[in-house]
Amino acid sequence: MPPDAGGTVALAVEQVSVHFGGVAALSGVSLRAEAGAVTGLIGPNGAGKTTLFNVITGLQRPHSGSVSLGGTDVTRTRTYRRARLGMARTFQRLELFSTLSAADNVRVGLEVSERSAPHAAALGLLERVGLGDEAAAPVSSLPTGSARLVELARALSTDPKVLLLDEPFSGLDEHESAALGRLLTALAAEGRAILLVEHDTDLVLEICSTVHVLDFGQVIASGPPDAIRQDPAVQEAYLGHAKDAG
Repeated sequence: MPPDAGGTVALAVEQVSVHFGGVAALSGVSLRAEAGAVTGLIGPNGAGKTTLFNVITGLQRPHSGSVSLGGTDVTRTRTYRRARLGMARTFQRLELFSTLSAADNVRVGLEVSERSAPHAAALGLLERVGLGDEAAAPVSSLPTGSARLVELARALSTDPKVLLLDEPFSGLDEHESAALGRLLTALAAEGRAILLVEHDTDLVLEICSTVHVLDFGQVIASGPPDAIRQDPAVQEAYLGHAKDAG
């Protein structure tokens, strides 16, 4: 079961809009992610989820709206400064150094953040995500699911307050997914805010305390999992009931 929400707002997105030419990728999107909770972001392909992640992390500047991290407006703050303020991210398309070992990929993040004893810390982080036995393996030799866990370990190397995960369960089997779900719940319980994009809606509804649903660049529903399951707009967005009816 997901933990109860109600903590401090660690991440706030207010009325964010992004346009690419005449196409509105995001239209007035607002959401919160609270410390101590896993928050879900779901929606059909092309709904704007990755664009929103890019806005939050500074890779895409919004045409309007704002992003706040721990109460500080970071809308115009560069990506590396947001990282220093406590934000970290994984990507839908893996962003790893494929010729380096799993441990060395994590060590890069540790050295950038000037952590002491980076090699030992890297081994500890890999152990935590369940890849302790793969520390010396080149990332290129790992299956996609394991490589995603390396990326998660590297994201954790900066000890983030806000952790954004873009489809972290992709490539994992059922056992691995269950283990990662437990890990994310534990990471949130340590006081982090976790914002999760994932296509496995059953999994999202199981581990998240709050879920936001995007469709055509707009938030069509927000609330606890039980409310999201019953929301007619969500059912239409995923199942096309109204479209099929005419």
